[in-house]
Amino acid sequence: MMQHCHRRSVKLAALFSGGKDSAYAIHLAEQMGHDVDLLVTMVPKDPYAMLFHTLNLDLMPLHSESMGREISMVRTSGDEKEDLAALKAELSGMDVEGIVTGAIASDYQWDRINGVCEEVGLKCFSPLWRKDQEMLIRDMVAAGIRAIVIGTFVEGMDQRWLGRELDADAIDELIALRERYGINVSGEGGEYESLAVGSPMHRRPIEILDSRKESDRSSSRMFVTKARLL
Repeated sequence: MMQHCHRRSVKLAALFSGGKDSAYAIHLAEQMGHDVDLLVTMVPKDPYAMLFHTLNLDLMPLHSESMGREISMVRTSGDEKEDLAALKAELSGMDVEGIVTGAIASDYQWDRINGVCEEVGLKCFSPLWRKDQEMLIRDMVAAGIRAIVIGTFVEGMDQRWLGRELDADAIDELIALRERYGINVSGEGGEYESLAVGSPMHRRPIEILDSRKESDRSSSRMFVTKARLL
């Protein structure tokens, strides 16, 4: 008689920046049967902090409401050592078995987050890790992750990308930019930042009502000043 192995459900928290990668990572973890009931957002004071995203983090309460999950917003300086210490302190007090991350290819981020998890005895779930980036971003769109570009930091992407949804046409253009400039299609190399405005977890999509854009010679950013849930 064939025996069926059932994967045990694990209670998880998720490092959530509001971007496409962290949203898709949560979706995949739940597709595996795990429970992801808590969002953890690091909020660095330094807008140029390297380890965690900083753009439009004031929208996190809208994500929390739409996704029906508790959120813990951890305010930090933006200094890497202090940020990791704050993350360690936050995770130490949580009643979870592991953390979900949206890391794809950044050894810098992976090593540090995984190190904190090991120190506090938590498993680190990174379902996007080392996946083919073109396949990954296409799978995200197919799975219902709706995200827009909110920051560009590479040649070939300028202010015209801000607010643009990462749909099939946008992905094709990113692939063309990869061929020309060697960018990471998923933005994992810091080429661009995204904001999820809808997903299978969002019961109500986020509508952006107003925003302002800033740009210089090498980058552009979109700051959402007014938004609501539809």
